[in-house]
Amino acid sequence: MADHKFTLPIHWNDHEDIAIELYEKFGDDFDESKIYRIRFTDLLEWILTLPNFAGTREQSTEGHLEQIQSAWVYEWRDNQ
Repeated sequence: MADHKFTLPIHWNDHEDIAIELYEKFGDDFDESKIYRIRFTDLLEWILTLPNFAGTREQSTEGHLEQIQSAWVYEWRDNQ
């Protein structure tokens, strides 16, 4: 994994950056159908533990989680 010491913080609106981090973390463990079946409660916890993620649980919205989930699917597809 890259050295995150010099990486800019990631915020809730950075859907694509979060999706890339999730893909790097989980790789092909989750395909398109599995990504869309992830519970938002699990997705939220995974996002909060990403390196350089600066958002808070309270700032999370269903809309953010949906956008991140979709971006993660596109990231997975791009790497197939």
